[in-house]
Amino acid sequence: MDNLPEWKKQQRKELIAAREAIPEVTHQQWSLAISGFLTQGLSQLQKKVIGIYWPFRGEYDPRPIARDLIQQDAILALPEITGKHEPLCFRKWLPETPMQNGAYGIPVPVGTQFVRLDAVIIPMVGFDQHGYRLGYGSGYFDRTLASYPLQPLSIGVAFELQRLDNVYPQPHDIAMHYVVTEKGIFQTKDHQLSVREAFHDTNL
Repeated sequence: MDNLPEWKKQQRKELIAAREAIPEVTHQQWSLAISGFLTQGLSQLQKKVIGIYWPFRGEYDPRPIARDLIQQDAILALPEITGKHEPLCFRKWLPETPMQNGAYGIPVPVGTQFVRLDAVIIPMVGFDQHGYRLGYGSGYFDRTLASYPLQPLSIGVAFELQRLDNVYPQPHDIAMHYVVTEKGIFQTKDHQLSVREAFHDTNL
């Protein structure tokens, strides 16, 4: 692909605009579907440490399922940017945790302990048929996943309108183990996405 950085920049612009233009009622319907699939699938990860995120620019909001996950004895954590070229650090989070604005104005927990993740739910600007994610371009999640000796279970979340044929991954890009959209749970297997009913990781 000629001028891949410019292509990715344009794709980000178009996909974010499309996501932000989703009617509120439709966004709620699709989000409820994703929440159902996540709650169903994550029952496999009881008592595990799960990274989530604070929603940004029309992303699916994972916070409504927080109490369901906590009731399954999961420990939830939110990311904090500690340096421009550093992996994300994840701080323990509960719905009542005090928050303050961090990088890009995204809230982060105040003073809670840092934790190591067993699984992480990752927002995607776009994704392809091979499980690769198009992010915002800063590389934070790829650096974070690469920093673990044993990679956490990675679960990318997006709406179907963000699906692409190919995001042209680079050597540093890391495919998601699973992708969840309003249409279901998809597993990356043999470099292709296929439908699954739940999340499994033999390393957990």
